[in-house]
Amino acid sequence: MSLTNDSLMVRRRAAVAGGVGQIHPVFTERAENATVWDVEGREYIDFAGGIAVLNTGHLHPKVKAAVAEQLDKFSHTCFMVLGYESYVSVCEKLNQLVPGDFAKKSALFTSGSEAVENAIKVARAYTKRAGVIAFTSGYHGRTMAALALTGKVAPYSKGMGLMQANVFRAEYPCELHGVSEDDAMASIGRIFKNDAEPSDIAAIILEPVQGEGGFYAATPSFMKRLRELCDREGIMLIADEVQTGAGRTGTFFAMEQMGVAADITTFAKSIAGGFPLSGITGRAEVMDAIGPGGLGGTYGGSPLACAAALAVIEVFEEEKLLERANAIGQTIKSAIGELASRYSQIAEVRGLGSMIAIELMENGKPAPEYCPQVLTEARNRGLILLSCGTYGNVLRILVPITAPDEQIQRGLEIMAECFEAVLGK
Repeated sequence: MSLTNDSLMVRRRAAVAGGVGQIHPVFTERAENATVWDVEGREYIDFAGGIAVLNTGHLHPKVKAAVAEQLDKFSHTCFMVLGYESYVSVCEKLNQLVPGDFAKKSALFTSGSEAVENAIKVARAYTKRAGVIAFTSGYHGRTMAALALTGKVAPYSKGMGLMQANVFRAEYPCELHGVSEDDAMASIGRIFKNDAEPSDIAAIILEPVQGEGGFYAATPSFMKRLRELCDREGIMLIADEVQTGAGRTGTFFAMEQMGVAADITTFAKSIAGGFPLSGITGRAEVMDAIGPGGLGGTYGGSPLACAAALAVIEVFEEEKLLERANAIGQTIKSAIGELASRYSQIAEVRGLGSMIAIELMENGKPAPEYCPQVLTEARNRGLILLSCGTYGNVLRILVPITAPDEQIQRGLEIMAECFEAVLGK
């Protein structure tokens, strides 16, 4: 009996916990670069990239070869038991790539949530403080400490009760929704006045470009103000670059465009081209605040993932993918900008590099009803898209940076067809 998407959805509902979502009722059979084929043989253009994991595309030949070569040697020892050179090499590379003119050290883990939680651990150990300031609409993961930092209840923490204490929420600047940089800084001031002294705060954590929150980018001026505040009060500035990292914004890390460096940077997703790898890189003296055994994990810095990460970094250099990310971003923003002149519901097209968002509003208010319609129309036409945003009214594009021009153009043509079908009524 041949597999179908419908039959697999039936099996999924019976076997998989309901809390594990699935945006599209499609099951993948194989994939290559920016193309996915489902179990029924249908072909899709992938503008989702595994949620920003596939900047170098599905199964980039260099990444695939590096993992295959490693698999012929060994798959696991646990770095905390028996070390291996590739883990050290990845840390050396990240120490060079992460912004900041200071000595750095790194530690490797498996998921983005792990990276975030370990960044908080390091900040607390170094400062001897417990409080953390995070931002509205920020997304930092689904594990418990990361979930406390995530600035959206539904669906991430709905029904789970209150999250851990010692996390305070500031406003993230967003001119479109009426929050200025001054408003955001004032909200931190209110925390210091009403909730916790600066000397109680170990870290301020934020995404340079919010991911799930809607792809709103912090400005260099705002980041500079945060940096000055942190320096003045002895607070660690943590840049969560899990989604923005590995070239998505046109620089290897988005903070390169912000004019200041974070004390600790988190990374994951595209750093290993589809293999699970995450980590943190920070000031050497800060990273060494935790003694041996305080950081790590059984699978952290897997040999296969480290081999993939080293290949990803080489691919970025050899194929000039940072320049490519910026070129793709300009192409997409130009095409969607033309559509915005036709459809009043397209309130804003924004993004750094090839991290592009399209915000849909009507009569000055978020219009979330359009996003699922566009996603369905796109899927039916052979294009995989994602939505995001606090109000669920933002379409996001995370196409592999290695996607050929003709495929990107076809994806944009499909999007135009979808907007005509949904917004042109």
